[in-house]
Order: sequence, then structure tokens, then C-alpha cells
Amino acid sequence: MTTFPAANNGRASAWQARGAAFWLGLAASPTFAVMAWIAANDAPPIALCSSGMLPIDGMTAMYLLMSLFHLSPWLKLAGRTRQRT
Repeated sequence: MTTFPAANNGRASAWQARGAAFWLGLAASPTFAVMAWIAANDAPPIALCSSGMLPIDGMTAMYLLMSLFHLSPWLKLAGRTRQRT
């Protein structure tokens, strides 16, 4: 374990918090997508948008929307890697 001088403790914990926030931001969208998939598989026979193959009830729609809303960290990451090349 690396120790930091007392003056740098505030900066080190800020970098650690940014790192944790980055990974949590990346984890949100796939987590909601998996939850939408699970909710779609457990959908009741009468769903909101049932077209036979894609039963979408209220919870599935909510998880899909949450997954879309949390895509921005992935898009930022893709933009950064595209700029480097």
C-alpha cells in the first residue's frame, strides 16, 4: 500500500473518488440492460407492447429507458478512444 504525505491526502482521495465514479458510471447502463432482459423474460402474457416476439411491460420499458439514459459514460469513453487514434 502506498502512503501519501498529509498534504496530498485530499488530492489522492479525490482521484480515488473520480475513479470509483467512473467505474460506477460505466456499470449502470449494462446493469439496467440486463435488468430489462430479465424483466422481459418474466413479462406477463398481457404486456403493453406485445408484438409476440418482444413483450415489453412497464418495468421492461423503464429499465430500457434507464439503460439509454446512462449511456453517456460509454459514449464519452468511445469518443476519447476515437480521438486518440
